[in-house]
Amino acid sequence: MKPSLRSLLLAVALALIGSTSQAQTLRIGLAEDPDALDPTTARTFVGRIVFAALCDKLVDIDEKLNIVPQLATSWEWSADNKALTMKLRNDVVFHDGEKFDAAAVKYNIERHKTLQGSNRSGELRPVTSVDAIDPTTVRLNLSAPFAPLLAALADRAGMMVSPKAAQAAGANFAAKPVCAGPYRFVERVAQDRIVFERFPQYWNKDAVHFERITYTPIPDATVRLANLRSGQLDYIERVASSDVAGLKGDSRFKVARITEIGYQGITINIGKSERAQANPLGKDARVREAFELSLDRDGIVQVVMDGEATAGNQWVAPSNAFYVKSLPVPKRDVARAKALLKEAGVTNPSFTLMTPTTSDAQKIAQVVQAMAKEAGFDVKIQATEFATSLNLADKGDFDAYVLAWSGRADPDGNIYSFVGCKQPLNYAGICQPELDEQLTIARTAGSLAARQKAYEQVAARVLKDRPVVYLYHRNWLWAYNAKLSGIRDIPDGLLRVQGLKMN
Repeated sequence: MKPSLRSLLLAVALALIGSTSQAQTLRIGLAEDPDALDPTTARTFVGRIVFAALCDKLVDIDEKLNIVPQLATSWEWSADNKALTMKLRNDVVFHDGEKFDAAAVKYNIERHKTLQGSNRSGELRPVTSVDAIDPTTVRLNLSAPFAPLLAALADRAGMMVSPKAAQAAGANFAAKPVCAGPYRFVERVAQDRIVFERFPQYWNKDAVHFERITYTPIPDATVRLANLRSGQLDYIERVASSDVAGLKGDSRFKVARITEIGYQGITINIGKSERAQANPLGKDARVREAFELSLDRDGIVQVVMDGEATAGNQWVAPSNAFYVKSLPVPKRDVARAKALLKEAGVTNPSFTLMTPTTSDAQKIAQVVQAMAKEAGFDVKIQATEFATSLNLADKGDFDAYVLAWSGRADPDGNIYSFVGCKQPLNYAGICQPELDEQLTIARTAGSLAARQKAYEQVAARVLKDRPVVYLYHRNWLWAYNAKLSGIRDIPDGLLRVQGLKMN
């Protein structure tokens, strides 16, 4: 029996509806499930990818790490560099319809500084007060000049949430966040999906072309790639370096690459909890030095990243202006490592290396385990879901931890919160007043030369005590449907959704 004209038309209509629906949804594969969707308390890189569609910031960065306007249209420093005055857009509303203005900025900065569990407090420590001059003018007052402030405001410290929604939700705000970005929150199913829908009142709505975004956490890079190849995803972040060559030969997809401004390293518990003293790495700096000398960074880069990274031993890459060249990457020296262990009176030191369940992190742990064994270390690997691993690090319930940091445009964002006394990301538990003093000088110095000199002092202390053994600086590797246009290669590794469209 031949199909009727009506049934044929219906089939075509349904196919078109399905095609249109798919085209209106941007489907993104993530390497992890983000932690709390609250910019004040959040701390994961993958969360920042999600925030890029949800929460606009006062300012942003471009491909060359220049500070560019977003919610703030312009800014000016006072003559003594102790006050920053910003002019704000007057056409912005939050996802709940509340007006964005200077009072909202004041609320958000104060919330970042004072909310219990805030991970932004250290980033904004020099900000002493905020004045709402008029609805579109706000002034941030500082205790001293603070060079990294604009870079901090280009990230989560500059993200604005609805004061009304935050006050109403209290500690539950992350369950249904309300910001002023191009997309608004719809739902989240842990370990499964995060769904946003386009916000029709967005101030830059002409740059938004998808009706919905779905983020799917898939820790296994092979499975992420399989979902891209099968058409279930449009974009995946952190492609396995071993898969890049195969993707280049497939015209259906494109690959983007840019060197990150962060680092991959191993954080060591040297004072976070009592466990530090039960851990041979934690209680003796000579054992930490031996551990570092057992590692071949170039070898790790080749095996783990297929060469898609730059070996490094500091919180910024060797090409960065703030890299301390007088303290270069040490060469592997197994004989010296064994001698240090003998000097420390430690035989076959054993410790547990906690690692997230992502493919690259587990590769690092396995390679480090094999390399360190040659120097006499017994490294046990503990694979842990990412958000859980962060909670364990917070409690000091670890010996050593494979942890990447996605990086900030200013080097302060890569070091201060990790080694400053009682800072929120100081998982190592290091606390040295002299180090804090040099960190403060590096933050407040008015010239590049003065900041570089201070960071030389910081590096001398940090690289001697080794709260973090820095390994390398990754190339961000993204793969996506070749029909997707508007991708911007910005070194923070985040996907800006403005301008994205499916051709």
